Amino acid sequence: MRDFDRDPAINGILVQLPLPTQVNELDLLNCISPEKDVDGLHPFNIGSKRFLINSLRLGLAMKKRTPHFTSCTPLGVLKLIQSVCPNLEGKKVTVCGRSNIVGMPLALLLNKHNATVSLCHTRTSNIKDHLKDADIVVTAAGSPRFFKGDWFKPGSIAIDVGINELIVPDADPNTKRKIVGDIEYEKAIERCSFITPVPGGVGPMTITMLMSNIVDSWEKANF
Repeated sequence: MRDFDRDPAINGILVQLPLPTQVNELDLLNCISPEKDVDGLHPFNIGSKRFLINSLRLGLAMKKRTPHFTSCTPLGVLKLIQSVCPNLEGKKVTVCGRSNIVGMPLALLLNKHNATVSLCHTRTSNIKDHLKDADIVVTAAGSPRFFKGDWFKPGSIAIDVGINELIVPDADPNTKRKIVGDIEYEKAIERCSFITPVPGGVGPMTITMLMSNIVDSWEKANF
């Protein structure tokens, strides 16, 4: 990995997470320089103090500073929201899930756009109470159809990052697999003004943002 990072012909490196348990995720991410971390997962780009002390370019966690790259899925979610709600100032946003890949960087990113962010997780009690007044809800919990349609505020925006595989009985003796999100889509679509499908919603935006970051990395290295 360090050889790839030192190679001037390589402008971006993506570590596909999660990794096998025998591989130390943090050690591997630290092998990538922040300037080539096109998925925005390096501690510098997220905002770890360890990497901020003597630096001018700071991560998402610091006010009035920007990372080299923003995590692709959170950035894709932001673009989706802004396509129907350009001004996030004062909007109540509930983010469900606090992973390093989605929930945590997304909460920081939305905060930079002056949204009022609530970050929920598995230890949050009465989680549906945090949805009922939210203008925007983003689910990244990995729980198939956990968020019921009647939990959402009428007219709200719902972004479903969850990817879950279910076995659905078919008419014949065999079974078929179905990909669903974290939201009870069929019911939520009746209350929400906008909602992303699964699959075909956030996934393509993640790939688009990754490609955009790679182009930005090449431009920074060559101009």
